[in-house]
Amino acid sequence: MTKPFIVGITGGSASGKTLFLEHLLHSFSPKELCLISQDNYYKPKHLQPVDEQGIANFDTPHSIDFEQYAQDIRIIQGGGTVIREEYTFNNASKKPKMLTFAPAPVVVVEGIFVLYYPELAALLDLKIFIDAKDHIKLKRRIIRDKVERGYDLDDVLYRYENHVMPTYEKYIKPFKNEADLIIPNNLNFDRAMDVLRTYLHSKSSPQG
Repeated sequence: MTKPFIVGITGGSASGKTLFLEHLLHSFSPKELCLISQDNYYKPKHLQPVDEQGIANFDTPHSIDFEQYAQDIRIIQGGGTVIREEYTFNNASKKPKMLTFAPAPVVVVEGIFVLYYPELAALLDLKIFIDAKDHIKLKRRIIRDKVERGYDLDDVLYRYENHVMPTYEKYIKPFKNEADLIIPNNLNFDRAMDVLRTYLHSKSSPQG
């Protein structure tokens, strides 16, 4: 098997990475593209760092098992298959699934810290940064955490002010200029998506 082309997609929390990825995945079959997300490499809750108020902070690099994440990507890069339990963000009503990450010509590595950890960033052939204005990210975070994950609104706002934004400024934004492509996602990303689809299709075809 030819060495896969590895794409890293990052950006601040609620910058719209999930929607961007959904649109991208619709253009490829599982045999053409494998997505492996940082979301499934959170450490167990009892190992998560806590802030001064004793509240677990899931928005720091210390929350992620980067060594395992990088190791699994190298396994896929070498033609192996990885099986890992889905991380459900402590949602007791959701039963985690077993996820299978199989090798493919294009491998997408997604997460807010994929450019932060050197061993992970070194594996990437293309680095993409999804960008959005702060007030838009806050609105999206409220919708995601309150509606989809059942978090209390006060909790969402506390985490955004005390965890999310400080982390963005310290661990994510400084790596923005290391990206090969910066995609603004305040309104839509249609034109950028068209360009990326065409480029990645050239990498996923036998002639790519």
